[in-house]
Amino acid sequence: MPTTYRIGELAALTGRSIDAIRWYEAQGLIPGVQRDDGGRRVYDELHVGWLELMDRLRRTGMSIAEMRRYTVLVKQGRSSLAQRQEMLRAHRARVEDTIAEWKQALKLIDGKIDFYGEWMSSGHRPRTTPSIRSAALPERLRKRPRKSA
Repeated sequence: MPTTYRIGELAALTGRSIDAIRWYEAQGLIPGVQRDDGGRRVYDELHVGWLELMDRLRRTGMSIAEMRRYTVLVKQGRSSLAQRQEMLRAHRARVEDTIAEWKQALKLIDGKIDFYGEWMSSGHRPRTTPSIRSAALPERLRKRPRKSA
């Protein structure tokens, strides 16, 4: 017999609040939740993994609307495997772009930390300040010339 959990147990197991779990369910983001004879929610191991996936998708920038769409596709079963895979591939590409942007931001922050360290150790302001070359920025962040009307 599979292990089942009440909402409080699921909250404790996953580190999410009862309110958060109810919110996810109200948003249609937790498929297959059953109720016992008393009307209480009953969750299983699949829900534990599902909550982790939903949390990670949200933390990596997937919109609630996209998460709903993904959940609907999952409910459709095998017929939607290719669509789910493509959806996750597209999301993965966006996450990779974000990671690249954050790496560039870290380089700038590290440069500033080093700049201040040099200034404090030498007692003199360094001649140059750290900067990011526009070529290193993602295309969407580069300044584009305005078209004249």
